[in-house]
Amino acid sequence: MFGPITIPFGCRLLFNTVKLKPGVTIDDVEVALAELCSTVKDTYGGDRGGFIAGQVFRFSGFVSAEGSLGSDAGTADHDLVIATYWRSFEQHERSHADRVFREKFAALAEHCSQTHETGYELLWQGAAEALPSRQAA
Repeated sequence: MFGPITIPFGCRLLFNTVKLKPGVTIDDVEVALAELCSTVKDTYGGDRGGFIAGQVFRFSGFVSAEGSLGSDAGTADHDLVIATYWRSFEQHERSHADRVFREKFAALAEHCSQTHETGYELLWQGAAEALPSRQAA
């Protein structure tokens, strides 16, 4: 459940920002979120529906001064991000139209004032390579 994931080149990223209703905490949505994620993984994974992997992030409050531009660069309009990787947008949409998914998503949505899911095509990926350590001069 908390292991590393491998993202194949050519996959699609669905990036869902989630704004919780006032007074709702992460603890309040933890069970609904876990059930939603498990359902997607178990029901639509691999050949069953095109789901590859996913991640959930909580906004920490950190905004990079070095990597942000614009007048609203010091803010975020969401509390959570759900990033899921799929073989295709069509498979994603079929899964999310399915009754099983809709029931689990509805349980999370009760606690949300807004969710917004956008799709992206992977153009580049890479990982840091292990380099020999520098010797002190």
